[in-house]
Amino acid sequence: MLLRYFYNEKLAHASYLVGCQATGEAIVVDPGRDIEPYLRVAEEEGVEIIAATETHIHADFVSGCREFGARGATLYLSDEGDENWKYQYVDGLKHVLLKDGDTFKIGNIKFEVMHTPGHTPEHISFLLTDGGGADKPMGIFTGDFVFVGDIGRPDLLEKAAGVEGTADAGARQMFKSLQRFKQLPDHLQVWPAHGAGSACGKALGAVPSSTVGYEKMFNKMLSFEDEEAFVKELLSGQPEPPFYFAVMKRVNKEGISLISDLDKPVQEEVSRQRIEQLIEQDAMVLDTRSAEAFASGHIPGTINIPYNRSFTNWAGWLVDYEKPLYVMVDSASAEDVIKDLHSIGIDNIAGTIELSVIDKYQSEGGQLETYQEVNPVEVADKVKNQDVYVVDVRKQSEWDEEHIPGAQHVMLGYLSQRCREIPTDKTVVMQCRSGARSAIATSIMQANGIKNVVNLAGGIDEWKKQGLPVEGGNVAV
Repeated sequence: MLLRYFYNEKLAHASYLVGCQATGEAIVVDPGRDIEPYLRVAEEEGVEIIAATETHIHADFVSGCREFGARGATLYLSDEGDENWKYQYVDGLKHVLLKDGDTFKIGNIKFEVMHTPGHTPEHISFLLTDGGGADKPMGIFTGDFVFVGDIGRPDLLEKAAGVEGTADAGARQMFKSLQRFKQLPDHLQVWPAHGAGSACGKALGAVPSSTVGYEKMFNKMLSFEDEEAFVKELLSGQPEPPFYFAVMKRVNKEGISLISDLDKPVQEEVSRQRIEQLIEQDAMVLDTRSAEAFASGHIPGTINIPYNRSFTNWAGWLVDYEKPLYVMVDSASAEDVIKDLHSIGIDNIAGTIELSVIDKYQSEGGQLETYQEVNPVEVADKVKNQDVYVVDVRKQSEWDEEHIPGAQHVMLGYLSQRCREIPTDKTVVMQCRSGARSAIATSIMQANGIKNVVNLAGGIDEWKKQGLPVEGGNVAV
């Protein structure tokens, strides 16, 4: 048997290729939208991908199952959950709908379906048995059910998709699913669909796999015997779900355009007049340079999301899926940036703009905009005397734990909608943990016409390092 692990760091997404080397057949579990990496590995390993499957209708990335289905692979998909959780794009594609206890084989490898609702109603897991040399399962693909050190959150339907009253019901389903999970043999390997950094849970570990026995010993959420205490703990402190999660739920259920059908973004030669026209017409122009480069000089009206490991997450929060998007990026990175945007369904990419446009903008008489970074010591007295406004853009759980006295909390993902709530009669100091998120926030403020804004260098970490006061939670002022 062949088992290969794939990990997308920007999405904290794990997927798997399972192949039967005796028959040369393979299946991909929980694939991402870009299926080329799986096809390359399959070719290298001498197997053919004849099927694809997924544990549930994903909320945090576009599934690659439809891409595989369009190539003739058989799709093995959940038939659990009510009518709201049925796949709608499978007509005309080879597919098998699965319920609890069903089995199917890829070559000599057996997959047994285990219905594991909680994260979502239709969620299933797959027990895997290598029929070439064993008659009992060796592992379980748990999707967003059980992670390393955590479990899937049940509140996404309510918070992201707006399905009222589902969080409590999902938590109770999760409790029952875990009782069944704990009956599995301790030796079973656990292969989840996400790792540290995913918003599908609140305490995911960075280790790629685990075992049932290890999770039973050390995963806090598997230690609860009382359902009410479990529900309370599971629903508390979950991170804010990015706006794009609701879009992903819809497109992964109803279907989305194939990559091959998308128009390739045009690389535009943009003049000063043209880029100003785009911004005036309410297109989003996204500058992917580092925060430092953006702060030192950028075209007014552009928004900065640096192209790093957090890029996809913040693009999902901040990019309007309905508006045309223009991406300022160097030509060497353009293809990767577009793939990352496509991975979360941002397909309305009108064009890419080479970063040399910044020099051209200046040469044509355009005035670049800048912003300052301020050291905590520089503004401490002004904060104390309320001569500036501090806006903390961290997550709610971070804010609850500790924050700068007098600060206002607006989580970064909501800032575009709420920036007008922030008073502007004094300088506005944007702040996060280290200064990275608040740099993005500063660009959003400026793009929305709020110019008297600065970024707190080093964030609250540096603030505390300088011995300055914080409050909140169990922290004394």
